[in-house]
Amino acid sequence: MKLIIQPDAGVTPIVNAIKSARKTLDVVIFRFDRLEVEKALSQAVDRGVTVRALIAHTNKGGEKPLKKLALRLHDAGLTVSRTADDLPRYHGKMMLVDRALHVYGFNFTKLDIDKSRSFGVVTQHPRLVREAHKLFEADFNRRGYCPALARFVVSPENSRTVLTNFIRNTRKQLLIYDHQVSDNLVRRVLLERAKAGVDIRVIGSLEKPIDGIKVRELADLRLHVRALVRDGEAAFIGSQSLRKLELDGRREVGVVADAQIARQIASVFEQDWRAARKTPNAN
Repeated sequence: MKLIIQPDAGVTPIVNAIKSARKTLDVVIFRFDRLEVEKALSQAVDRGVTVRALIAHTNKGGEKPLKKLALRLHDAGLTVSRTADDLPRYHGKMMLVDRALHVYGFNFTKLDIDKSRSFGVVTQHPRLVREAHKLFEADFNRRGYCPALARFVVSPENSRTVLTNFIRNTRKQLLIYDHQVSDNLVRRVLLERAKAGVDIRVIGSLEKPIDGIKVRELADLRLHVRALVRDGEAAFIGSQSLRKLELDGRREVGVVADAQIARQIASVFEQDWRAARKTPNAN
């Protein structure tokens, strides 16, 4: 696995990944304003790559900009599909380039990539790649999806179970990047772990304070990442916040990563923690 750290890496890893495509490229889009990425996708088609784009049916900007994007990409030769409207949001950020899977916590936007703390993961793990292909085909063709791999975290199908168990299995330390932790079950599990002596720190916010959990606000950068690091041995990176809606009601995509990625994210977390501001009522 390889970790992408934003805003340090910028748009270059995304553009280079698209340029590396030889046969197939599938991309999921929720927000989009990077002309470099649009140009690279068009050039991939010109090279003979089969490129498919799955574009969300809506976001806070409404449907009109997404319809315009779909038409532009279609005119450039991509095969374009729109997500269904059965869920309030299709919020996942994912790209499949030949036999590599990219899962992003950031959108293809200047704000997310250039001005926000976020992460992405690139992996060629065969089972993860196969499961991501299965999800893409299901959503692209508006069919049902049944998860078969816990490391591939998909809302609303398996994320509540996977992420709650991820937290419950913490023994020493849990580091959390999250805009606002508010899910009731997650909060109960966090309180249990804190009472058991686990060092739990949050960069972001809690809906309500939890005894024993320290919270700080990210300084200088916008917080867009959703990530967990457990005991320095495993990490979660994805689009899911620990909120009921994002666990149970929207399409979100994430992945559980290995110790190498966990250590890298923990290192960034510690830097951000030292620079962060203490929040009112923080422990």
